[in-house]
Amino acid sequence: MPATPPPSICPTLLYADPKAAIELLTTAFGFTRGALYEDESGTVLHAELSYGNGTVMIGAKGRGGVFAEAMADAGPTGVYVAVADVDAHHKQAAAAGAEILMPPTDQDYGSRDYMARDKEGNVWSFGTYAPSTKDANA
Repeated sequence: MPATPPPSICPTLLYADPKAAIELLTTAFGFTRGALYEDESGTVLHAELSYGNGTVMIGAKGRGGVFAEAMADAGPTGVYVAVADVDAHHKQAAAAGAEILMPPTDQDYGSRDYMARDKEGNVWSFGTYAPSTKDANA
């Protein structure tokens, strides 16, 4: 069986408290922590969290550098994650204390979704809709 290629697109979020974000994303939303790079003081320089074949990269706000400067005035980010069982995923997130913005809801386009916000204002949507890569490069 061939290895799954790494994702081509990875949302990147900067947090004032990236360690708390990693805890919420793994505990409430079921992400798996991969790489974690910290400086000597324990500041998260770069972390990778995966769900299925997708990855989100996380770092600390205020570290300086071109990316941090470009993101300094950026608002919250919205990230969508396809999950197999929306109701079970929602139950886990709610039990872990995630702020639920919309309970599991059937959508007109056939998906079942729910929406949550993390402690720094980013909106996470979880649903059964899985975008197709068919004809993506046509």
